[in-house]
Amino acid sequence: MNNSNDKPESSSSPTRTSVSRRSILAMLGVGGLGTVGVLPRVASAHHPDAVTDDPTESDEHEGHRGLTGHGAPDPSEPLEEHDAAVSDVVSDGPSADVVKNLALAGRGERLLPNGTTDVWAHEGYAYVGTFNTPCGTGAGYVDGGEVSLQEDLLGPGIAVFDVHNPNKPEYVGSIPSVAGSRTNDVKVANMNSGQVLAHSNEACDGGPGGFELYNVDDPTAPQHLASVQTDDPNAFLRTALGFVDFGVHNLWFFTQGANDYIAAVVESEFGNFQIYDITDPSNPQFVSAWGAESLFDPNVDWFSLGADEFAQILEADAYLFGGFGSSQNRFLHDVTVNEEGTRAYLANWDAGLVLLDISDPANPTLVSQAIDPNAGDGEVNSHQAFPNEDGSVVVETEEDFDPFELTFEITSGANAGEYPVAEGAITEPIVDLPDGTMSGPTTYVGLGCEAGSVPPAPSPDHIAVIQRGDCTFTSKAQNALDAGYAGIVVFNDAARGDALVTMGGDPVDIPGVFVGHSTGLAILGVNDVSEVIPGASGAPVEVVSGYGRWGNVRIWDYSDESNPQLRSEFDTVCSANPGDPSCDPRGTYSVHNIIVEDDMVYISWYSDGVLILDISDPANPVEVARYSPSGQDFEDQNGGIQDVWGIDKEKNSPWIYASDRNGGLYVLKELGSGSENRNR
Repeated sequence: MNNSNDKPESSSSPTRTSVSRRSILAMLGVGGLGTVGVLPRVASAHHPDAVTDDPTESDEHEGHRGLTGHGAPDPSEPLEEHDAAVSDVVSDGPSADVVKNLALAGRGERLLPNGTTDVWAHEGYAYVGTFNTPCGTGAGYVDGGEVSLQEDLLGPGIAVFDVHNPNKPEYVGSIPSVAGSRTNDVKVANMNSGQVLAHSNEACDGGPGGFELYNVDDPTAPQHLASVQTDDPNAFLRTALGFVDFGVHNLWFFTQGANDYIAAVVESEFGNFQIYDITDPSNPQFVSAWGAESLFDPNVDWFSLGADEFAQILEADAYLFGGFGSSQNRFLHDVTVNEEGTRAYLANWDAGLVLLDISDPANPTLVSQAIDPNAGDGEVNSHQAFPNEDGSVVVETEEDFDPFELTFEITSGANAGEYPVAEGAITEPIVDLPDGTMSGPTTYVGLGCEAGSVPPAPSPDHIAVIQRGDCTFTSKAQNALDAGYAGIVVFNDAARGDALVTMGGDPVDIPGVFVGHSTGLAILGVNDVSEVIPGASGAPVEVVSGYGRWGNVRIWDYSDESNPQLRSEFDTVCSANPGDPSCDPRGTYSVHNIIVEDDMVYISWYSDGVLILDISDPANPVEVARYSPSGQDFEDQNGGIQDVWGIDKEKNSPWIYASDRNGGLYVLKELGSGSENRNR
């Protein structure tokens, strides 16, 4: 069955948008611009947030990526970039420490490099999803009826393991994925209608977004119930601009009495948090939506704005693509709902941790916003949150795939000091330069769009200062390289001010950064660019790329849920100090997902493995267990280094389920007197 969410004028089937949003926006006089940052170590022509300044793709008006792309950015793209950037790195670091009270009990081997996503365990079965490769084929998919499980363990879809004996998981088959889409998230719950499985759809080869529902009373013979298309709740964006069929990244079931619901994280422009009534799971009904645009202005009905209010839409869009650090946006990434089904904890990236009252699912209302831009590396990046049983403590994770920090300094003169900067996605990574530094005297070269207009570098160490506009960043970089410059600093034009962008396009073998308009004027020592001509000297600059930190854990006191307080943070050695000799340079040392039970936090921490924290004192979290093997023998049996994505826990039992992106399913047993007492 297809379900159109009963939203007015929504498409009745999950087809891709037939009219280019860019062409529609061109007719409206709106161009495109992304404003998020960079993974400094990765030079890629396909950075998800890069701006090319190609006049054939967008005009020079300040638009926003959300209105020219696919709404919220795909949160997994930086992970793919990191995988590619370290694919040829060989580690010579020592094995990680292993805490002995967390032991491997059983394996569901799935040797598929970077292939496995989330894990969920329910009543004797464990379910794991599949990343972009292999992308969904739709094989075996039967609309509205029984689905035969696929027998290919390494194929796309949801791999199902029988874990009635956790020491010996047995693969029983795979629920097929939709053609052209991946299954990032999977959840199973006992609902009023029976055991229901939901998995998310995100396009990996032009397929649909949304989510699928199955009855899995018998997990070996799942019954397909519904396909749900997820659209933008704003009628104007949905109909006039074709903002339909967005991917879903995460899901959560909840129940209120006789009514069943599912919360979906939708990669739309507005209303990323969407609730559907699935009391009749074969006929899901759209109930409500909420988005961080309401934090921007709570007095606006964002879903009813039309063409006459397009300026307001653009203002909200600029807010949604703002934020902190290198990956700036305020879109929803994940959601957890408490057991009573009355509170939704929204990890809203750079908007922080948002608590909604969903006692009335048709009318989500804001309770509080927990955010501390000074915590961790200052990037916020709220990725997932999970409350303890009474909601008095909430644990939040910060996902950050960029362990490098970039500093830009004018090193002498009247304007000496540090300034904001963003590294190009198409330029040579500064971290790969000697001492991770680009420095030297500067020369202004104008717009740099014509090779003949670029004055030759006075010496090989000179850095070209280039004004944004009129041509692509690739052209500017190539012309500066051909003129003998050692690097480039592109500064924004006056109309777009001090907004930072990631320079995209075709790669050029020259290091380069982008700075704000006022920074460019400070380098040149002028008040207006008209005061300077190409060939003029500017102040010397230095750009340094060095290790910063990965994402960590934040622990919040919600005893007053209207005024949450940050009590503590937790890092591993490698998340806090990526340059430590014990850290495998191939590894991803950001925290990922969590489950909270009693005073314990169960964590999937990518290459740090599986960790357990004791938060009985929220101000002083203590690591009590870790599963983190390494070495060649482990890599051979795991299909690569440890890279734990998903985590789940059987309540009041010692069994922990983890999904490794390379190796598949791991069943771990928590040992020690503390766990024995908790699990009686």
